[in-house]
Amino acid sequence: MRKPKVAIIFTGGTISMSVDPRIGAAIPSLSSEEIMSLVTNIDKYAETESITFSTLPGPHIDIPLMMDLQKLVVQTLEREDMDGVIITHGTDTLEETAYLLDLTINSSKPVVVVGAMRNSSELGYDGPSNLAAAVCTAISPDSKNKGVLVVMNNEVNAASEVTKNNTLSLNTFKSLEFGPLGIVDNDEVIYHRQIINRQYIPTQSAEINVDLIKCVAGMDSRFLKYSVDTGAKGIVIEALGRGNVPPSMLEGIEYAIKHRVAIVMVSRCPTGRVLDTYGYEGAGRALKNMGVILGGDLPGQKARIKLMLALSISNDLNVVKNIIENNQYK
Repeated sequence: MRKPKVAIIFTGGTISMSVDPRIGAAIPSLSSEEIMSLVTNIDKYAETESITFSTLPGPHIDIPLMMDLQKLVVQTLEREDMDGVIITHGTDTLEETAYLLDLTINSSKPVVVVGAMRNSSELGYDGPSNLAAAVCTAISPDSKNKGVLVVMNNEVNAASEVTKNNTLSLNTFKSLEFGPLGIVDNDEVIYHRQIINRQYIPTQSAEINVDLIKCVAGMDSRFLKYSVDTGAKGIVIEALGRGNVPPSMLEGIEYAIKHRVAIVMVSRCPTGRVLDTYGYEGAGRALKNMGVILGGDLPGQKARIKLMLALSISNDLNVVKNIIENNQYK
C-alpha cells in the first residue's frame, strides 16, 4: 500500500534557528535536511519531499513573498503524486501568511502551516514535535476540504480563526472565539468541529498599499490623512469596542472616503465582531453611513490581508465592501 506523500516547504523562522555563540542570539542556521533528521520515525507514516523556499525569520516575510509562496504551494498541490503540503514559518507573521493562503487556495488537499517557539539550542525545542504533528495532520483523509490549517503544540486550528496570543508560550496559537478544530493525539488527528462558510478570493496578486491604524482614546485624524496623502489604497482601523472611534477621527475617515480609499473597521478587542450598534458621534452607525466597511470579527492584521486581496480584485468600493462583508466577489 502506497504511503501518502507530502511536500514540506521550508521558509525559515525559529524552527530553523540555533544560537550563534558569537552574538549570543538565535539566527537561521539549520537546513531542511537537518530539521527533518530530528523528526524521528516519520518515514513509517509518510513519504516526504523537502523544498526550500527561503531561510527567513518571520518579520522578513512580506506580502510579495507571501504571494510567491502561494504560487509555489498551488503548483505543488497540483502534482498528482502529492497528497498535501506543509509550510514551516516564523511565528511572528505565520497567521498572516496562513490566512492569505487560506483565502487564495482552492484545493481539497490539506495545507498545514507550522512553526516553533523554541530554537534548536534551547531545552525543549518544539520544532520536531510540531512538524511531526503537522505531517500526521496533512496525511489524514479527515483533513481534506478544511482550508489552511495551523498546527502547533498538538492543536489544529483554522487559519481564518487562529492568532498568536503570547510571546513565549508553546500554546501561543489559539482560536479564542471558538477553540481549536481538533488535536493530534497518539499520531492521529481528531477533529471536534467543522469550518463553516470558508471564503475563497480568486486572485494571484495583492494590493500592498494598505495601512493598519490602531485606535486609542483621544486619537485624531493625522495618521489617516498621512496614509491617504502617501498613497494608501486601503486603511484598516482597529476601532474601540463594538466599532467606535473618537469624534476627532471622523474628519480623517471622511477625507479618506472622499479620496476613494477603502476603510475597513474591526475591533481592537481580541474577540467579538464590529456592528453599527451605537448612534452617537463617532459610533458605528455613523461610520457605516459614511461608507466604512465592517470587518466582522477579524483582527486588524488579518483584515489587512483580506483588504489587500479584495483591492486586487477591484478598486470599486462597492465590490470591496461585498467581498469583506458578504464574502462575495461578483
